Amino acid sequence: MGIKHFKPTTPSLRNMTVSTFEEITKKTPEKSLLATKKKNAGRNSYGRITVRHQGGGARQKYRIIDFKRKKDDMEATVIGIEYDPNRSSNIALIQYEDGEKAYILAPIGLTDGDKVISGINVDIKSGNCMPIENIPVGTMIHNIELNPGQGGKLVRTAGGEAQLMAKEGEYAHVRLPSGEMRLILSRCRATIGTIGNTDHENVKLGKAGRKRHMGIRPTVRGSVMNPNDHPHGGGEGKAPIGHPGPLTPWGKPALGYKTRKKNKKSDKFIVKRRK
Repeated sequence: MGIKHFKPTTPSLRNMTVSTFEEITKKTPEKSLLATKKKNAGRNSYGRITVRHQGGGARQKYRIIDFKRKKDDMEATVIGIEYDPNRSSNIALIQYEDGEKAYILAPIGLTDGDKVISGINVDIKSGNCMPIENIPVGTMIHNIELNPGQGGKLVRTAGGEAQLMAKEGEYAHVRLPSGEMRLILSRCRATIGTIGNTDHENVKLGKAGRKRHMGIRPTVRGSVMNPNDHPHGGGEGKAPIGHPGPLTPWGKPALGYKTRKKNKKSDKFIVKRRK
């Protein structure tokens, strides 16, 4: 998908870019696969803000995505590629031979009229879903399960791809986009191919309003606050933070501080860290 630039007729247009949406072939969503999406503006059940900088934004409907792909050995035809406001990747509307419709993540190269299928012994073709034990080593995959039957959890963003590196016993070695090498049960399912909309990371918002459309409110620097509001606040004029390293508003270390638990159970599945 390409990137569209604008003539700098205003200051915001000078640096603003948008996707050309060349892959999109269907503009209206399938009503039977929509769900309401409630906004909470970062508030918990008591009405207290627990996540800052959230609120507002354009109204959205949630598209129900089939991450499990459990309908085996039944071909489905791609009806259209759609935009999804809830994720960076595009989605594909497919229709099975029995008439049932579903949304899946749209990989590169999937277009209207293409056939996709899930099962144990299916072709190694972009958009097909199968257990990892049936996928050849070296294949690029996405939408990977962590537990059999749970549905895809890993590699679901625009341009995302993981590589199947090896198979050993009941586990497979998968290299994730972060560079992390991880053991995943061979019985878990994955989808062949690389997720589309690869230019998503190159889009420049250009103006504050586009952030507000996404439901993201402004972030104020701690150094311009008062000392009772932030550890970086206070001082005459511009002042250093006054600490060995930057802190969160609640005094916890920020920027580089490792928050992962030392004895997390899933550590044994990580063969090589991402850094």
